[in-house]
Amino acid sequence: MAIVYVEEFDVGDDRSTSNYDAVAGRLDVEANPPEGLIVHTAGFAGDQFRIVDVWETEEDKTRFYDGRVLPVVMQVMADATEGPPALPRTYSYEIHDLITG
Repeated sequence: MAIVYVEEFDVGDDRSTSNYDAVAGRLDVEANPPEGLIVHTAGFAGDQFRIVDVWETEEDKTRFYDGRVLPVVMQVMADATEGPPALPRTYSYEIHDLITG
């Protein structure tokens, strides 16, 4: 069953994407796409930076996040000069209907 996975980071007026860009660059998903990813989006919504992914299964999402994303995030945060960022709010839900163009 396909799922949507959402991460929301409170950013206030900060429109920097340096942390996101550093993680994305190290993941290099264009050259090595994660199995089961249908679509990935990221952008600002008011005072939040929101990431929305659609995955073929919860297991595909978990495998990618545990195996690839979290280790890279830990590296990027260890290299950061600022303090650690706030943890995102996360949630997911099963998709009832998915239409692709």
